[in-house]
Amino acid sequence: MNELSQGLSEVREAIHHVEQRIDMRFGAIDVRFGSVDARFGAIDARFNTIDARFNAVDARFDTLDDKMSRQFETLDSKMSRQFVWLVGIVVTALVAMAGAVLSRG
Repeated sequence: MNELSQGLSEVREAIHHVEQRIDMRFGAIDVRFGSVDARFGAIDARFNTIDARFNAVDARFDTLDDKMSRQFETLDSKMSRQFVWLVGIVVTALVAMAGAVLSRG
């Protein structure tokens, strides 16, 4: 009976030792996952910063797009006016030449 009691006590000690080792391992795993969570948090923060930068670049391109559109519209209207003037001058020159040819004839 005494041997059985001593064996049972050794089994309890072994189980207690295994429990402590398991607790230490789970504690180490918790620490590792804590650092992994912190790393993912840092990565998320970096992605948020990058997203903000891309949004700023998109806003700049939108502003540039609007500005360029207005400039092209202004240029188009100037070219249209100059074309009208050019056609007017050419037609006037043709009429003057036709008048000169007809007046000689």
